[in-house]
Amino acid sequence: MTADVWLPIPPDEIEGLPEGPEYRFWDGAEDFPADPADCAFYVVPYMKPAEVGQRPLPRMSGVRVVQTLSAGTDHIEPGLRHLGPGVRLCNARGVHEASTAELALALILASLRGLPDFVRAQDRQEWLGGFRPALADRNVLIVGYGSIGAAIEDRLVPFEVARVVRVARSGRTTARGPVHPLTELPRLLPEADVVVLSTPLTEATRHLVDADFLARMKDGALLVNVARGPVVDTKALLAETQSGRIAAALDVTDPEPLPFGHPLWRAPGVLISPHAGGPTSAFLPRAQRLLADQLTRFVNREPLRNVILTTGPADV
Repeated sequence: MTADVWLPIPPDEIEGLPEGPEYRFWDGAEDFPADPADCAFYVVPYMKPAEVGQRPLPRMSGVRVVQTLSAGTDHIEPGLRHLGPGVRLCNARGVHEASTAELALALILASLRGLPDFVRAQDRQEWLGGFRPALADRNVLIVGYGSIGAAIEDRLVPFEVARVVRVARSGRTTARGPVHPLTELPRLLPEADVVVLSTPLTEATRHLVDADFLARMKDGALLVNVARGPVVDTKALLAETQSGRIAAALDVTDPEPLPFGHPLWRAPGVLISPHAGGPTSAFLPRAQRLLADQLTRFVNREPLRNVILTTGPADV
């Protein structure tokens, strides 16, 4: 195989890459490393604006695989309209579960136990006591029970939660118990003390968390978003948090980055982290292993992992 592979990680840093392709390093720089028409396997630069990742696609007439290093693919899907049929889009399932689940637990614990208040009190050199809710004995609802949702549950269990309820696009049974379909959310929301969002952003989940969703949450409940910002209707969330009825811990927002002066920054009971779920020390080794495996499969013409969709004639 002589076709090019574009990588956002220097190829000499990825152990196990198969021989054959010409590896080109491109992390979103202004200049392309080679003619995009020669690229057969394109790995989208990580944590770069959507327009950067999409920029070479109109010229990638020979690309066969588009691989993201993120769990979500909403940032690259609009650019697929430039491609011909048969191009496979793959996500990074297996790369971000540990980091994102860690952050979800950190946001839950920090919000429930009042860590932001402690930090502010420390800045004032004030000993701030008080009674805080524990995660133990709480009912947790996970909306979006894929691999990240399952990893979040793995980390919840040792904290002695009362119950974990799982929701996904369609219902199914797992070793841990049932996964409820999205249609059952109205019934399940009033029972949850903590609602964790880990669902992909699709047309079905955009503004899934609207005024009606939030109104069904119990007083004092906590909403945690480690999914995508537009899954939540920001205006509706502000109305609930500014009243103090519910709290929120958000790793993603809409808009994002959250601009200076936006009311979410100062909304009571809202903890914000800057889309920090994926970029940790756990990312690089898992991304390297994924790319080595995917490219070995590609060179050997074996089935690829994590195929989200394949472009058809309508995408030309």
